[in-house]
Order: sequence, then structure tokens, then C-alpha cells
Amino acid sequence: MNLRTIMLAAVVASAGLAAPIGAAARDFTIASWGGAYQDGLREIFFTPFGKAEGVTFLEDTYLGGWAQFEAMKSTGVYNWDVVQVETTELFKGCEDGTFLKLDWNKIAQRGDLVKGAASTCGLGAVIAGHVLAFNNDKISEKPTGLADFWDAAKWPGKRGMRKGPKYNLELALLADGVEPTNVYEVLSDPAGVDRAFAKLDQIKPTLQFWESGAQPIQWLTSGDVVMAIAYNGRVDGAVKNGQPIGAVWNRFTYDMDQWVVLANSEHQDAGYKFLNFYIDPKREAALAERVGYGVPNQKATDFIPADGQANLPLGDKMAGGLFAGSDEAMAFWLDHDEELTERWNAWSSAN
Repeated sequence: MNLRTIMLAAVVASAGLAAPIGAAARDFTIASWGGAYQDGLREIFFTPFGKAEGVTFLEDTYLGGWAQFEAMKSTGVYNWDVVQVETTELFKGCEDGTFLKLDWNKIAQRGDLVKGAASTCGLGAVIAGHVLAFNNDKISEKPTGLADFWDAAKWPGKRGMRKGPKYNLELALLADGVEPTNVYEVLSDPAGVDRAFAKLDQIKPTLQFWESGAQPIQWLTSGDVVMAIAYNGRVDGAVKNGQPIGAVWNRFTYDMDQWVVLANSEHQDAGYKFLNFYIDPKREAALAERVGYGVPNQKATDFIPADGQANLPLGDKMAGGLFAGSDEAMAFWLDHDEELTERWNAWSSAN
């Protein structure tokens, strides 16, 4: 999952939210993805947290990747206390000591979190699902499972998938009958990778690959594709805008951003207070409804109307999902990303 590209259209625009920060003592500082997404965080979490705890806070924009953390390490000036990061950075920062190893005795409600939302250095922030989507107005019979994405005889036409091997190899094995709990075990064997590519070979002539999260919904709307793997938030947004887009939650993948506390933060106590504030199910429910993505506290479903949960990775739907940000998943992709990307590029460009 790349939540940076899913959620934000105006990252740079929000950079002005933070006052300039120097090496001197500063206020508690939270960094996230900016734009409309951070507007929601500010309204639901940041401002109420500051008032409730009597904490003066600053905001900044995280641009993704490792460069901003590397700059802090090289200068010794740590501008942030709490940051929302993706799984790759979570693992890197936890391993090299950039992020604080959390004392979970200081964080309440851990037992209410979905699997993977309570890690050594991170607390789950938002969850994005990658689901089979279709246009109700352009399909005679609705698909009911991921395997239907491969049934080009019953549903002829093009299919949209995200560019690159990550998620697609996992989806291919899920469609081929591998249980979510066994996918990375199967992929760890070269024969399992061959199996995934062989499964993709079955529909290769029908595939077209997207790079922007907006593309699969645009293609479904125009009729360019009959089905597409799409971000659930895009599906949710389309439905809210009155578009006849449907989704299937029978086998899917999902990823999760996490909140981390900088190990060199001068406000670690405030960091723990913020994590406890964030974990509240009612507030998380408000965020899910606003941004169209899932949240880690399973009790949030109690505060979201049933009709508002249809396109969110929440509740019972999670049983059919594969967490693509797990320790097992990250270990696999850290070891094999380069070679599999090369293989994918050669495979996707060959006739």
C-alpha cells in the first residue's frame, strides 16, 4: 500500500502548517501526509488532543521515504516527535534505532486492534485495502470472489491491475486457492513465485496496468476495463459521489500506515499520550468515514453506520484479507523486491 499516493493530492500545500523549527527547544510536533487527509487528522485528532491534554503542538508534512529522517540523523536536529509512516520505513527505522521501541504497557486498548496494528515501534494509523472493483452498470452478473477476476470467459474484457509485482503476486496466489496465512510461505519457494506468474499468465492478454490510484475507477467508469484491482478508498469515494462502483471482499490484500515516536524525541511522554488519544474507537470511526479507509481499532465499527462500512476494510471482511505489511511480508520483499521487479518488468513487457 502506498497511502501517500492514495490519499494526497496536495501534500506540498500543507507544508505551511508548521512553523519553522530550529535546534532550540520546540513544541510537540506531529508529521503526516498533508493535504485533505491531514485536514481530517487535525479536526478529529490534533486539535482535540491539544485541548484535552493542554499540549501546544506544531504540524509538519512528511513526504515519504527516508530522506527526511536521514537529514535529521546527519544534523542531529530532530524536528518531529510523532510521524505517520509506511511499513517499509517502519521496519527500517525500528531496526536502526530511529524510532522508539514502544512500551505497550503505556498504551491502552491494545487488545482491540487488528492484527499488525501493534508492532514493536508502531501503532496502526489507517488501513488501505486492494479489492476487486467493477461497474454495476456495465456488467451483467456481479463477481463474487477474487477468482472471478481470472474468469475471462464469463467476464470478457480488459482488467486493471497496479503496476509492479507487489500485491499482484499475492493476489494471484490467493486467486489460485492459497490461504492468506500461507501466501508468503509459498512465495518463499521459487516454485511459488513461478506459480504466481503462471496464474497471471492466464489473464495476461487482458491486463492493463495503472500507476495512479484514480485510474482504475476512471477505467471502470468509461468501460475501458470490466474489472480492476482498486484501493478501497477510491471505491468508497466513487460510491459517495453516486458512481455505480461495486467491490468484492472475498480475498484481498491490505496494508497499514503506522504512527511512530522518534527515539530522540524530547516529547516522548506527549507521544504516548497522543497514541492513546488516537486509539479511541469513536475518533477512529470519524476518520474512517471522512477519508474512506479502515482504522485499526476493531471497536470503531460500533460507531460507523452499517451502510457506511460497505467499502471499508473493517469487521468480518478482514478475515478474507492478507496483511501485506506483516513482518513476514516485509522480510520477503526486502529480500526479493529487486529481482522480482526485474522479472515483472520483463514479463509485463513481453508479448
